[in-house]
Amino acid sequence: MKNRSDRPDLSLAQQYLFLKSSRVGDGVGSLKAAALTWEYRDRPTPLSREYTLRIVYRLSMSPQVFVLNPDIAALAGNRELPHVYRNPLRLCLYLPGSGEWAAHMRIDQTFVSWASVWLFYFEEWLASGEWKGGGVHPEPADREEQPRRARRASRSSR
Repeated sequence: MKNRSDRPDLSLAQQYLFLKSSRVGDGVGSLKAAALTWEYRDRPTPLSREYTLRIVYRLSMSPQVFVLNPDIAALAGNRELPHVYRNPLRLCLYLPGSGEWAAHMRIDQTFVSWASVWLFYFEEWLASGEWKGGGVHPEPADREEQPRRARRASRSSR
């Protein structure tokens, strides 16, 4: 499938190979016909705790990043977590529809780095109570969940 940049989308197998050969997201994963899963550990700074993350990438969807360990909701206590999607709880790493992510981009060069930066600001937020990571969080009925085909169909029906 072609995108706006006329660069071909990377296949799940290509994304898997890039993740497997990346030193940044060194981990383990699985590749199936319609989905890629990658688990790895990250420590945003030498003084940070270690996090275990999972990236799930399905065809025609945006990659989703989950923090498996430690439980970030438990770390937050009764404070509402900033810049996350709910049901299931996952990180908000870019603004859908902004062009920051497209399927021709490598997950190891985008989402892995973005997750590390998110974790850095999360730890700062735990200490200060102020989210200093910037960004814009989409509305609850965001487009992150919709496949590209559905987004195109909804745009053309307007």
